[in-house]
Amino acid sequence: MKHTNKILGTMLLAALVTTSCVDDERLQYAFEKPASIAGYEYLADYDALKTYVNRTASPNFKLGGALAASDYNADGLVTRLANSNFDEVVAGNAMKMASCVGEKGEMDFGTVETFVSKATENGLNVYGHTLAWHAQQPKKWLERLIKDKELDIDPDAKIWKDDYFIDYTTYSSFPFYNMGYAPDFSAEEGLISLSDAGWYQYFAADQMGLPEGQKYKITVTYKSPVDATVKCILRWDWGDGAMEGNLNLPATDEWQEAEIEYGQPLGASGGFVVFQLSGLQNQRICFKNLKAFHSESPAVEVEQEVGVQTYTDGPFPFYAMGCEPPVINKAIHFEPTGGWSQFFCFPGINNLGEGDYVVYLDLQSNKDAGGLQLTMQNGWSPESQNVSVGLTVKAGRQNYRLQFPGLEGGNYDCILKPQTADATLDLYSVTVCKVVKMNSIPLTDEEKKDTLTWAMEQWISGMMKACDGKVKAWDVVNEAISGGNPDAEGVYALQHADPAGSPNDFFWQDYLGDLDYVRTAVRLARQYGGNDLKLFVNDYNLESDWDNNGKLRSLIKWIERWESDGVTKIDGIGTQMHISCSLNPNTLKSRKEHITKMFEMMRDSKKLVRVSELDMGLDDANGNPVKTSEMTEEMHKAMAEHYKFVVSEYLRIIPAAQQWGICQWCITDSPASSGWRADTPTGLWDLNYNRKHTYAGFADGLSSK
Repeated sequence: MKHTNKILGTMLLAALVTTSCVDDERLQYAFEKPASIAGYEYLADYDALKTYVNRTASPNFKLGGALAASDYNADGLVTRLANSNFDEVVAGNAMKMASCVGEKGEMDFGTVETFVSKATENGLNVYGHTLAWHAQQPKKWLERLIKDKELDIDPDAKIWKDDYFIDYTTYSSFPFYNMGYAPDFSAEEGLISLSDAGWYQYFAADQMGLPEGQKYKITVTYKSPVDATVKCILRWDWGDGAMEGNLNLPATDEWQEAEIEYGQPLGASGGFVVFQLSGLQNQRICFKNLKAFHSESPAVEVEQEVGVQTYTDGPFPFYAMGCEPPVINKAIHFEPTGGWSQFFCFPGINNLGEGDYVVYLDLQSNKDAGGLQLTMQNGWSPESQNVSVGLTVKAGRQNYRLQFPGLEGGNYDCILKPQTADATLDLYSVTVCKVVKMNSIPLTDEEKKDTLTWAMEQWISGMMKACDGKVKAWDVVNEAISGGNPDAEGVYALQHADPAGSPNDFFWQDYLGDLDYVRTAVRLARQYGGNDLKLFVNDYNLESDWDNNGKLRSLIKWIERWESDGVTKIDGIGTQMHISCSLNPNTLKSRKEHITKMFEMMRDSKKLVRVSELDMGLDDANGNPVKTSEMTEEMHKAMAEHYKFVVSEYLRIIPAAQQWGICQWCITDSPASSGWRADTPTGLWDLNYNRKHTYAGFADGLSSK
């Protein structure tokens, strides 16, 4: 029958554990025993979970439990439950890099030190999770370490910008004005001058539109059998804007380039180049192309547009508070309310990188006014960056430039807050630009690799020091295998950065390389933690039936590759096993077969074997996940049987010398508010820390009943 009254199970088990359950006897719940407890009464006869491990047959086996380090450090119910039931504890998040290393590279291992000290004092092993991973990383710090390096510049230096280019070999007839002579064209030799006449000239380039007030130079590619002098005139107009210079062309039958520089021109806009030739005595001079350059001071910063928002007729599409601005004549129209108001003029500018930004507002006001703010807001939590800039507007339509230096990066909302501005406003567009350094160059691949190797060393050495030699086993690398993109050997690729993936991930292997990523982590762990560490590579979906355990097969092959240097040693494989029991018999049969196959393959690898993050959900016969509130007694018992199968198969297949143990990842069911398998019956205890049928299934698997 369905659990229509969850209180029944809670009250029942609470009453039982006050008298019968060794692990929970100090919880001191006191409830009246319900009249009918036949379905649960047997759970009170079970001892603490770790007592079911056969220490003779499995002397190395460690029964683990994952929990929040802060909960364990509190010395409360969770601490007592862990001490009673487990040999080993794992901190779910506290020992991951982002939990200990801030976005400025500052390191704080206080929670880790307390956790390790308390657990070891209570006789528990601590298993380290995790040293190298792409998720939960201090991404901003790591990316800042490998950002482009700035170069010193000479503020008086000039750089040449290629503004105008003509390749004469592309013309079939001369397109420009000429006087005294019309040159020929050839697809191979370009513009050809043959005349031995007197004075003549032709326009080599016309109406270039070069900016005035700069220095200029002209280059032309030529060949000539005789030495020649060509007058090259750069002219802005027909007045006084001409600048003359001579191109001295040494004789050669090979293509060469001649160059002439000009001073700063007078005059106005426009621009054309005139070649004047004379006295060539019927000799052929060929011009292949012409380039015009202007000089400018080297820019230190430029503004690169990263997002533009314009408005069309229709209802206002964004979130607003304190006002309801419509879109009128392709502008957001705001009438003053006399009170607090704000509206999102550009929501969700995604994946802005860390740096300085400028926001332009094309805004019209019916009069001069103050009392406005523009805010760049990155999320809603108290820790999120929220930067506001005040704005005073003038009557009429103008473009306002607002600076936002030092944005941390992420997904920002651009929010206009008219507040108490006594003016009617029309907002036509918002443009967001990033201020980019132009006097910078990217680090080389080797520089990035060296820098990140240093960062990994700081992290791992700091963690090992905090653990004070008390943590002897680690997930040295977590979730490295992609699960797809097989190579010629059929081996899945490692995971790498994906623009469509999580914006918070940082893939070390993108910079260290697929081999050195793992080898470096292993080397540093042993260097700072000791050669007696046991180091595991941990991954998920190793039991998967949809690819016939293909991911595990790939992981084993990658371990061979990592160890092929003769130095790197990986001690074990961790299989996460975030699995689901199925009420479809055929599906359940396939899943069981591939769990068995997984353990057999791990045994044959000769590595230590650890079930690292075991938890379980339930799928109905159609493959749909069942929520905790929908569970029946029959469903709970089906899950208990599946737990028994998993645990007993591990003990049956994995030799004692290769056994590390099994860690239950979710001790209790997952709450509906959880970010991990929300509202799923994942635990051996319910949310009130009462034993479930799965507790019995796990214990029976340990005792091989």
